[in-house]
Amino acid sequence: MKSRFLACLAAGALCVTFSGCAKKTPVAVNTPHTPDVVNTPSNPTPTRQTTPNAPSTSASVAPASSPRMPDEKTIRDIQNLLDRIQDAYFDYNKHSLRPDAEAALQRDAQALAEIIKQYPDYKLTVQGHCDERGSEEYNLALGDARAKQAKEYLATLGLPGGQLQTISFGKDKPVCEDHDEACWQRNRRAHITQEQ
Repeated sequence: MKSRFLACLAAGALCVTFSGCAKKTPVAVNTPHTPDVVNTPSNPTPTRQTTPNAPSTSASVAPASSPRMPDEKTIRDIQNLLDRIQDAYFDYNKHSLRPDAEAALQRDAQALAEIIKQYPDYKLTVQGHCDERGSEEYNLALGDARAKQAKEYLATLGLPGGQLQTISFGKDKPVCEDHDEACWQRNRRAHITQEQ
């Protein structure tokens, strides 16, 4: 009886020893999913049954959109180009561009166009000016025609027409106030500025 008791005690000790150890569970490893091969009664040929993979954790980053308005440095660069482009001058009571006016507008126009196209919300203004002779209404209309003529020509040089505005000042903003032909010629002009 004593040996039976010892045998039971030994068996119980073994049970406690083996049941006391925690069972280790396998760690999931992130491996690509392999489709299961399934045989169906209607299709005796094995087919692969796929389950969709989990969505990728790396989000695709959309490229940053380019700015629609230039920064301060670019605005200064634009102003430097505008300062080099001379005004386009017109004959008395005319709004058609003379060859010297075309040459004036061509200067640095391509470089200006390349910058402006990068900023679709940025605009330039083409101003139309007249000399002091004639009525206010007539000079406003003539200044408008001059500004539009210069705008159309600049568009042929590559500047986006949608980014060019026009305004007529008529005889209201002369650059010269003498009353002679030399001064009047300086006031009959188209001038390009940055939108304010």
